[in-house]
Amino acid sequence: MAYAWRWLRSLFFSFQIYLMMFLMALFFTPLAIWKRDWAFRAIHTWCRYVRWTAAWMLGLKSEVRGEIPTDEVLIAAKHQSFFDIILIVSVTPRPKFIMKKQLKWAPILGYYAMRIGCVPVDRGKRGKAIAKMVEDVNSGRQEPGQLIIYPQGTRVAPGVKLPYKVGPAILYEQTGSDCVPAATNVGVFWPRHGVYRKPGLAVVEFLPRIPAGLDRDTFMKQLEEVVETRSDALMAEAGFPVTP
Repeated sequence: MAYAWRWLRSLFFSFQIYLMMFLMALFFTPLAIWKRDWAFRAIHTWCRYVRWTAAWMLGLKSEVRGEIPTDEVLIAAKHQSFFDIILIVSVTPRPKFIMKKQLKWAPILGYYAMRIGCVPVDRGKRGKAIAKMVEDVNSGRQEPGQLIIYPQGTRVAPGVKLPYKVGPAILYEQTGSDCVPAATNVGVFWPRHGVYRKPGLAVVEFLPRIPAGLDRDTFMKQLEEVVETRSDALMAEAGFPVTP
């Protein structure tokens, strides 16, 4: 009975956050068209709303630890579910992503993605898109932002090990930016798939930055070691049995 009740609460929670996304889009879009800052206010407001309702509606509290990056930097984050995206975006001043070009035409989502500076890319043309982004920042045509990337390329359930892909190292080299690793345990409470959400404390932790200029192999080894080690520690803190 308790499980069924929590499942229903989780279902209602999911319904109302997407309803609120639609309502906030109706309110913020005219302002975002007028001024780009309002697009960031819109996504920050919605992400913080999701965190707030998760806390009192589901008992799922959330916390962001470490020094929040505010400059032009890469954030290489462990990705376990949609909730770690929400936590990172809720606190970073100018978050942006590399996204498939087709997504720019998605209703609401596509508009806001482009408005906050996400980088749409064609398959095989990522290098050109990144070079353009770097050029725009250096010339002052675009404000510095935090480019969020996922080293494993997909959501990874707690306890599952997937190799790190070379993409983050390529971006690290192309942008010449520092990289801020980020660890998380959110998958323990908010899974990749399904409706059910568990109560607890979901954490995203920004780790000490990796300075620009390392060679590719050194960078990848250091990134994977710090992200996986700290994510395992956060999951153990949440009561998830981590296998060494």
